[in-house]
Amino acid sequence: MLSAAFDLKSGQLILLALLLMIGAFYSGTFFGNNSPVYVPQFTSNSSFYSSPSASSSGSSRFTNRVALTYRKTPLLISKFGVDVCPLEFNEYIPCHNVSYIKTLRSSLDLSRREELERHCPPLKKRLFCLVPPPKDYKLPIRWPTSRDYVWRSNVNHTHLAEVKGGQNWVHEMNQLWWFPGGGTHFKHGASEYIQRLGSMATNETGDLRSAGVVQVLDVGCGVASFSAYLLPLDIQTMSFAPKDGHENQIQFALERGIAAMISAISTKQLPYPSNSFEMVHCSRCRVDWHENDGILLKELNRLLRYNGYFVYSAPPAYRKDKDYPMIWDKLVNLTSAMCWKLIARKVQTAIWIKQENQSCLLQNAEQNLFDVCDPEYDFGTSWYKPLRNCMILDTAKSDSQKLPPRPERLSVYSVGLDALGIEQERFISDMIFWQEQVSHYYRLMNVNKTDIHNVMDMNAFIGGFAVALNTFPVWVMNVVPASMNNTLSAIYDRGLIGAFHDWCEPFSTYPRTYDLLHANHLFSHYQNRGEGCLLEDIMLEMDRILRPQGYIIIRENEQITSRISDIAPKFLWDVESHSLENEQKMMDTVLIARKKFWAIV
Repeated sequence: MLSAAFDLKSGQLILLALLLMIGAFYSGTFFGNNSPVYVPQFTSNSSFYSSPSASSSGSSRFTNRVALTYRKTPLLISKFGVDVCPLEFNEYIPCHNVSYIKTLRSSLDLSRREELERHCPPLKKRLFCLVPPPKDYKLPIRWPTSRDYVWRSNVNHTHLAEVKGGQNWVHEMNQLWWFPGGGTHFKHGASEYIQRLGSMATNETGDLRSAGVVQVLDVGCGVASFSAYLLPLDIQTMSFAPKDGHENQIQFALERGIAAMISAISTKQLPYPSNSFEMVHCSRCRVDWHENDGILLKELNRLLRYNGYFVYSAPPAYRKDKDYPMIWDKLVNLTSAMCWKLIARKVQTAIWIKQENQSCLLQNAEQNLFDVCDPEYDFGTSWYKPLRNCMILDTAKSDSQKLPPRPERLSVYSVGLDALGIEQERFISDMIFWQEQVSHYYRLMNVNKTDIHNVMDMNAFIGGFAVALNTFPVWVMNVVPASMNNTLSAIYDRGLIGAFHDWCEPFSTYPRTYDLLHANHLFSHYQNRGEGCLLEDIMLEMDRILRPQGYIIIRENEQITSRISDIAPKFLWDVESHSLENEQKMMDTVLIARKKFWAIV
């Protein structure tokens, strides 16, 4: 049964919303053209049929074959085009492949849940075929309706509804999944929970916004309703959870149009820069913070800004049975040694603040209450960097610039950029440039603002593209390649979110995640990096994470764009070539590619 909190009035509103949605389905208002393009599943030696786009009335013949194909060296693409993976691989995530990870278990530290982290197979064990959509896949419901409803056939897994329905994570509703906004510790809705957290953080005087929270890291986020209901406060959330027993939680979040990725806090640094969040949130996140001398708490300390909050909603914060009091005592001792201050503890939640107290840190370090990290531990990018059980002491960071709230924060020139040789004049010109380019992009794509919501900038530099999209109904995953300078810190200083990544490997997300991928001189950066980093490898990963009928914008030199234009049809992409002026007032070749909407039947 649904919670009693959802009264008759709520039920009437839901019924009205459903009636509007049904009408919108037939008119295309919320859902767009949802006509699927069916592809017969012939043998690997046969061709199949599809239409160039979902809106086409006729069919065109394609020669791509359905075949389970692995990456070979040297890489050769058949004259028939890139093979299509069999239907059972419709949720293929190369670096979170349970079958492959099982073969590694004897070498993993299972006590620290290392099996939940990224483990990419060697090149010869990676599939090199186009990941198909599942049976009866429909074009996703558009934002903001998608916050509450998604097509059941797009994420056809019932486990979460069965085990978490009583906590109002998700419920079945005919052809739809319905997300009432609940969670394990806020089954009556995230809005009431968020209001309570704001009161606790401000001693009953304000909300999370007035408490200075702009960016949140949500650990073990479930279906990300917490993140969704922070958006009215203009709070940006980086939500993550592992691919574990809570089957497909991140896939649900992304299908809803909420920023999220697969990740686990275990044996390596999370792929985010230091001092990036004003709050880390754990609501029954199933992380043993008290174990291993608090090594995972020290990773949170790295990520939290000074005066940032750790919100902990879990049994040790309120229960007096089992081992919970012992766990609580360990947490109190560990956080005290780290100079965190417990500022509130009530209604099943405890909140600590990371104090800006260098004298406390120095004193506790002298008393050997924790080990001090070597300076290089906090240098460069957080990518496959093993966790160390130590605290980062950098007195300079306590005196760093005070960041304003959003939207003013979007224009902040981070002090770290100067050290990278990026002067403020360049910063300003970059911001102006991307404002102009976004206008050109939407004109060339010929789309409405509401047609695109999930966006990734695959080579984000300092976040100018995402800032230019701030007034659009989108969220942007800003990716900074791990082999480049750490400009991701500056992106976070602008109130944006993102992650480090190496595009020689697949990204930690489900297939069909994004509506738009932006690749600004990404391919040229990887041009001479060898096998696994080839242009075709990156294109295959683009296709995997892009939704059907999604867009790809590629800016590159003529040699690379010519090669992409030649082979794009083999990936079942339509592509157009355009020219736009770059920052040096020279003409760039800009490719606008669109993934066809096809399906195996």
